[in-house]
Amino acid sequence: MTAGPEFRVRRVYDPPEPADGRRVLVDRLWPRGLSKERAAVDEWLKDVTPSAGLRTDYHAGRLDFDAFRSRYRAELAEPDHAVAVGHLLDLAGTSTVTLVTAVKEPDRSHVPVLVEHLRRWQGERRS
Repeated sequence: MTAGPEFRVRRVYDPPEPADGRRVLVDRLWPRGLSKERAAVDEWLKDVTPSAGLRTDYHAGRLDFDAFRSRYRAELAEPDHAVAVGHLLDLAGTSTVTLVTAVKEPDRSHVPVLVEHLRRWQGERRS
């Protein structure tokens, strides 16, 4: 069995590359100081982002990363996110998908949690 297209992660401030495929912004807020043209995103998918309360608690330091990850995973399991997650999986079935974000430290953000969730569901879809 061959693996399907992978999800890539890049900062939205970095220039787009041909290998990006579909560029999907996965932040709840539009990146500060960035025009839509320069962002070069194909879609802005707010429905896969952490809730405003969860995001605020994490950025204010009321949650460590492990607690944030756990609560975000629970949010991703809610039906509200299922349509957006399914959409990303459908996109990945036809092309490379690059999840773009404005966060300064993507490795300590919602993005790796989202990628892990997407890969798990992608694997289940292939089974």
